[in-house]
Amino acid sequence: MYQVINPATGVLIEEFPTATDAEVKSAIARSDAAYRLWRERPVEVRALAVNRAGELFRERADELAGVVTQEMGKRIEEAKGELRLVCSIFSYYSKNGPALLDDELLEIKRGQAVIQKRPIGPLLGVMPWNYPYYQVARFAAPNLLLGNTILLKHAPNCPRSAALIEQIFHDAGVPEDAYTNLYATNDQVAWMLADDRIQGVSLTGSERAGAAVAAAAGQNLKKFVLELGGSDPLIVLDTSDMDGTVNAAVRARMNNNGQACNGPKRMIIMDDIYEEFVAKLADYLSTLIPGDPADPQTTLAPMSSQAAADRLIEQIEDAVEKGASLLLGGSHVKGPGAFVEPTVLTGVKPGMRAYSEELFGPAVVIYRVENEDEAITLANDSAYGLGASIFTDDPVRAQRVGDRLESGMLTINSAGGSQADLPFGGVKRSGVGRELGALGIEEFMNKRIVRTSS
Repeated sequence: MYQVINPATGVLIEEFPTATDAEVKSAIARSDAAYRLWRERPVEVRALAVNRAGELFRERADELAGVVTQEMGKRIEEAKGELRLVCSIFSYYSKNGPALLDDELLEIKRGQAVIQKRPIGPLLGVMPWNYPYYQVARFAAPNLLLGNTILLKHAPNCPRSAALIEQIFHDAGVPEDAYTNLYATNDQVAWMLADDRIQGVSLTGSERAGAAVAAAAGQNLKKFVLELGGSDPLIVLDTSDMDGTVNAAVRARMNNNGQACNGPKRMIIMDDIYEEFVAKLADYLSTLIPGDPADPQTTLAPMSSQAAADRLIEQIEDAVEKGASLLLGGSHVKGPGAFVEPTVLTGVKPGMRAYSEELFGPAVVIYRVENEDEAITLANDSAYGLGASIFTDDPVRAQRVGDRLESGMLTINSAGGSQADLPFGGVKRSGVGRELGALGIEEFMNKRIVRTSS
């Protein structure tokens, strides 16, 4: 189940044994025992370990970047960029986390009361392949600082990076059983959530995986955080810099070869600038050249697997068969590897898979609209609600339109992206809960009320 297949070549490189049931049960017991000790360490000590982990990610960045480039095909420069973000997350929580855990005084009518911010116990993380280090960092950094312990099931195609992450935490001073990498199966995840010692679960992945984990967590009364992807709209209302707007849109869409949950997958353009926008965007995408993602000169990486590439092609072909227009791409790149041509679709309508499903790869759907109301209606006509972006030179117009969009995050004159001090998460079928920033440390926290009578 856990294996490294280079998506640029299709060659199997290495396989890893799946954990036995006995190994998983032992890991749970050890994580619970480690929690009793880790939570008692002063927060300043835990912060030192979190800070050191960030330093080690920085020191080992070249090795770490090379691993994920081989595991899931990320371009080497983007892999290094992911690691810079990871380092910023550990720095943020090591510096700001202790203050975020200070007792909070409440104003009450009688007596005195404070909110104490305490850990809750061992947590299970189920992480995806698209950002192998970043996804773990935003879950692990705040929770280790808080005093929780972690059992981490990574994506089956990222076993090497999963092991390297575990080693970094241990080298940084996190006790061996306070962070445990498990090559677990989905069935094992289900019964792990039934174990009374596991207090919560965080999953980033597909709707299907999220629904399964949420059902198991709910049945066992466990707290859960879900980040389940999105089909973010990017609305261009007007612009005095078309080249800059197009460049920003393309960079956001093609980040990680389009395999980003908060990448803008639907671009909604006002009629008077539509033709120019589409022409410039197609021109930009047509310059991308497929190649070895380890080569800094490569501008188009493979998708994470052949199965992922095939699924995207099926979605594109479905749209075309049902009447959508294919302006660019739409096919596999000839030769070895899981490469898909950069693709632009227009004329996509309800009933097509590309209208309702997330396109997780180098493909974009572009819509022409006549006015703000039409743009807002189209943007909100999605089961997802992760992020949204608006491009305009008019801040009043941006606020007016933005206030009516259904999303967990909204950016003005930029799209996509993430930063350590900004909470990340969505609404509707994009998930439940928040990660990063001040809110990210509160999801698996016991906010205990201590009241003293006067």
